[in-house]
Amino acid sequence: MRHRVRLLTACLILASGFLSAGASGFAPTGVGSKPKPVPPQETGFLNRRIEFHGATYHFQIYLPEEFRRDDKKPWPMILFLHGRGERGAEGMWQTQIGLPMALRDHPERWPFVIVLPQCPYPNFWTDPDMLTLAMAELDREQEEFRTDADRTYLTGLSMGGYGAWELAKLYPKRWAAIAIASGGIFWSYAPERWLEAATLPNDYVRAVGHTPVWLFHGSDDPVVPPKESEMMYAAIKADGGNVRLWVYQGLQHDSWSRAFNEPELPHWLLTHRLNPPDPNQANQTAQPFAERVVIPMHPVAVRLTIAALDLIAGDYHDAAGHPAATIFRQGDQLFERDPHGQVTALEAESPASFFYPLGGYWTRLLVERDTTGHVTGLIFRDDRHEERWERKRVTVAKKDVSFKQ
Repeated sequence: MRHRVRLLTACLILASGFLSAGASGFAPTGVGSKPKPVPPQETGFLNRRIEFHGATYHFQIYLPEEFRRDDKKPWPMILFLHGRGERGAEGMWQTQIGLPMALRDHPERWPFVIVLPQCPYPNFWTDPDMLTLAMAELDREQEEFRTDADRTYLTGLSMGGYGAWELAKLYPKRWAAIAIASGGIFWSYAPERWLEAATLPNDYVRAVGHTPVWLFHGSDDPVVPPKESEMMYAAIKADGGNVRLWVYQGLQHDSWSRAFNEPELPHWLLTHRLNPPDPNQANQTAQPFAERVVIPMHPVAVRLTIAALDLIAGDYHDAAGHPAATIFRQGDQLFERDPHGQVTALEAESPASFFYPLGGYWTRLLVERDTTGHVTGLIFRDDRHEERWERKRVTVAKKDVSFKQ
């Protein structure tokens, strides 16, 4: 009897195992059955590590949401070097500002595989070992993800801009295009380099050749003087190279928030490749090109009449009916009071568009009117989203009417 019980128990265990196996992959595929769902592939910022000179270094790689290992698509790749404040050993601080922030705000603009090394404190990107480390991480990820070698781009900000210039000089045939924000070749921690100001820019220009370069700088930068980008722009232009310089008027050191938020930047990168199949594209890149643009902090304000300002004044609610803003006039100036009581000045870009002179460059308040010209609402639009604010109507003698226009 005891033997039969043991045999029965063993049979039950075997049966349970077969059922479990069937549930995990051997289920019938007949009518009504569903295949086991395949877990989604990881994308976004991914942790990586590399052994280099006997030490372990942590870094990040960014994969767009559409990336798939099995589609054999040769994705373009960017190497991004962070600034001085993001140095460390945890491998993540470099994802906080600059290009990584732009990736979070507008992932649809950046169809690139992006390598984000981290420089450990107290090193600098211009240290030879750190440059070698960055290239080792780029090489490894380029091999793993089989990216397009003809569309490999280089970018950096501040101290990372210093490093980007060094990599541009050391590996001039590696980059299809280069974008640098608040960088230069005269390192703030090596002031003696200014003694070579007459010759040093040309050394870099000769190495870079006709590789397209786009420089960004704040006009009031106290950390890396805008003169650094101006000198490199002048040297590349004089040598017949391909260079753009955008100077943000009124900005200090942080030009990268604006630079990497420029919708044109990722498109500009993708227009360049090392060995373009179209000879006309190759010839275009080889032609001398120089562009220097000064971009104001805000648009030029236009003056509207008191009557035009009064048309916009009123209370506005969001789509859920909650208070969103009160627009009011004092003298010839329009103001916005938010639900918390904070008051902000508004300036007119046109009769239908207002901006915040103390706010973000991309933020606008757009006026919505009906066919009679009466203001019915406002559209709040910044770089990431927009929301509509309905103009609140008042009840007078049990009749719903608009504010007096």
